[in-house]
Amino acid sequence: MSTTDRPYTELCTHSPTSIHYRDDNLAQDILGQRGFTDVLFSQILGRRPDAHDLRVLDAALVAIMEHGLTPSAIASRMVHMSSPENIQSSVAAGLLAVGSQFVGTVENCAVLLRGIIDAPEGVEAAARAVAQRYREERRPVPGFGQHLHRPDDPRAARLLAIGREHPQFEGHYLRAIEVLAREVDAAHGKHITINATGAVGTLLGELGVPPTLMRGFAVISRAAGLVAHIAEEQRRPTGRFIWDLIDHEIPYRGAGEGHNKARDGR
Repeated sequence: MSTTDRPYTELCTHSPTSIHYRDDNLAQDILGQRGFTDVLFSQILGRRPDAHDLRVLDAALVAIMEHGLTPSAIASRMVHMSSPENIQSSVAAGLLAVGSQFVGTVENCAVLLRGIIDAPEGVEAAARAVAQRYREERRPVPGFGQHLHRPDDPRAARLLAIGREHPQFEGHYLRAIEVLAREVDAAHGKHITINATGAVGTLLGELGVPPTLMRGFAVISRAAGLVAHIAEEQRRPTGRFIWDLIDHEIPYRGAGEGHNKARDGR
């Protein structure tokens, strides 16, 4: 293998007297001078963000950090009850739920938008085809729909407004989701809101994050929220209540007798 073919990294190196993150000396150039979001942006994307980039990325990360007692938070709390000495296992359990149904739809929506942007037939026609296909297949469009917020998800509206205020964005993702939203409404004959993950996928796309990395940003954000759930669990435990609730509310059906035996004759 030649020297040009050998694997290499640009992320970090160290000497007896220094540590570098990419080209920056950690002790001299970063610590106490640059924030966490700034550094994670640089490490992942390989370029320094400006103040507008940081404002957008901070907003996106904060918007999906906390979703209440959703499956990821419940998983973290239950694992913490079982293994309180390993907080990392509790966080990891919750992060495993960042998938195609919750939070991970950031990636799903961005893939759709990227396809619309790149479509040879143009944004309008491509968005119309996507909306009609999902309607015919009776599937929710990734990044759209919210069962609590009407008529619009307030997080999405604010995030997209922040994105439009960025002076250097090319606007391809912002235009694609705007056109797709119009076509989704037309296909369904009613208004369906862009949700928070749809808006986050749009903003990450404008920042230059490849769709295949977007779920990683969702994981970074959600990890902070899960630590908060574990902190609350340590102060005010819910794990045993959740366990008991399920144990009593999910009936047993079979020949055996027990406290949760189904009594409805089925």
